[in-house]
Amino acid sequence: MSDETQIRDTIQTYFDCMYESSSEKTRAAFHPDAWITGYLPNGYQQMTVGQFADFVASRQPSPKEQGEAVRLEVVSLDIAGNTAVARVRDDYLGMTFLDTLSFIKQDNQWRIFNKLFHVET
Repeated sequence: MSDETQIRDTIQTYFDCMYESSSEKTRAAFHPDAWITGYLPNGYQQMTVGQFADFVASRQPSPKEQGEAVRLEVVSLDIAGNTAVARVRDDYLGMTFLDTLSFIKQDNQWRIFNKLFHVET
């Protein structure tokens, strides 16, 4: 499987973790040392992977169970050796996000090392 395919699979797992409110998928998509950082309408937010996994799991019923529409668009993807950066647009909790995801490849596995998010709407 190519690096690009593996990264796109990780992006899908990332989206699925939020859509399904799955802490397990959150931990599968993110490196354990990753940070999730950005601005929500109420201001600056920063979370560890554990905090983000707990937040995602607390969204009950999940967006999937509520029948929310699926929106995930890979805007760009650049790979440089064992690192990569992707920009993705997704809908979550009634907002459209533009996320910048940095990736690291360790032990032949691509995981998100940092997430910067921006709320578009």
